[in-house]
Amino acid sequence: MGAGGVGGFFGAKLARAGHAVTVVARGAHLDAIRRGGLTVRSAVEGEFTVAVEAVERPDGRPPADLILLAVKSFDTDAALAAVRPAVGPATAVLSLQNGVEAVERIDAALGPGHAVGGAAYVFAAVEAPGVIVHRFAGRIALGEPAGGTSPRAERLGEALAKAGIPVEVVPDIRRVLWEKYVLICAQAGATALTRCPTGVVRAVPETWRLYRTLAEEMAALAAAAGIALPGVVDSVMATGASLAPQTSSSLAFDLAHGKRLELEALHGHAVRLAERLGVAVPTVFAVYAALKPWLNGVPPAAG
Repeated sequence: MGAGGVGGFFGAKLARAGHAVTVVARGAHLDAIRRGGLTVRSAVEGEFTVAVEAVERPDGRPPADLILLAVKSFDTDAALAAVRPAVGPATAVLSLQNGVEAVERIDAALGPGHAVGGAAYVFAAVEAPGVIVHRFAGRIALGEPAGGTSPRAERLGEALAKAGIPVEVVPDIRRVLWEKYVLICAQAGATALTRCPTGVVRAVPETWRLYRTLAEEMAALAAAAGIALPGVVDSVMATGASLAPQTSSSLAFDLAHGKRLELEALHGHAVRLAERLGVAVPTVFAVYAALKPWLNGVPPAAG
C-alpha cells in the first residue's frame, strides 16, 4: 500500500522472488507500472524490472497474506480505509512508516490483531513514473506490538529473507521504533531546517551541536514515555557521522520540492507527547515551529 521509494523497492524485491505482489499506486506512476512493470535502479544490486499487478484501489480481490503499509504518515487513515477490502481474518499489516504511532492507527482502523510493528532502513525514492532509485541500505526490523516472538512474525521474517531482504525479527519492536524515531528527528530536523546535506551539517560545529541536542531531547522524551534507550544519543551521532556527505532526509527533500511534509508524525508528535508528559523539548519545538508554515507545501504568502 504505497508504491513510492520504500514500498516500491521492497515490493519489487518480493515480486522478483516469486511472490504474487499487488502494488497500490496512482497517477502517472500507476500507468507506467501497468505498461512496463516496476523498475528498480539500485546502486547496490543493479537494475531490474518486475511485472506486478498495479491498482488504484485493492477492491474485489481475495484477502492478502501481508500488507506492507508504506504511505506517508499523513495518508495513513485514507490508506487504511482503502485497503480494508483486502484485509481478512489472518491478514498481517506491517507498517514501514516513520514515527511511532502506526500500530495504534492500524488497530483503530482495522481492529486489533492485524498490526505488526516495522522499521525500514532504506534510502530509495521514485525517480520517474514506474522507476525506483535505490541508493543504499534496505533492511527491515519487525516484531509483534505486544512484544515477544510469534509464529506469524517468524513467517514474515522468513518470507522477506528469502526475497533477499535483510530482516531482523525483534522481541521489542517499540524500542526499535523509538531508536529510529530519535535518529529521524535529528537527521530530518537538522537537514530540513538548514536546507543542507549531512556533510555540511557535520562541518559546522553549531549545526552538529543542533543535531546532538535534538537526539538528546528525543532520548529524554523516550525515557519519560517508558522506553529505555541506553546509549542512543551516541549511537545516533555515530550513525550521523557515518552517512555519506550528500545524504539528506525525505523531510528535507519534500521541503525543497514544495511537497506536503511528514512533520506532524515526527517533530509534531514529539512536541505533543512532551507536553502531555511534562518534558522540555525546546529544540524539537523550534524545528517544528520553523517548518510548520511549510506543512502543506509552499505557504501562500511565500508562493
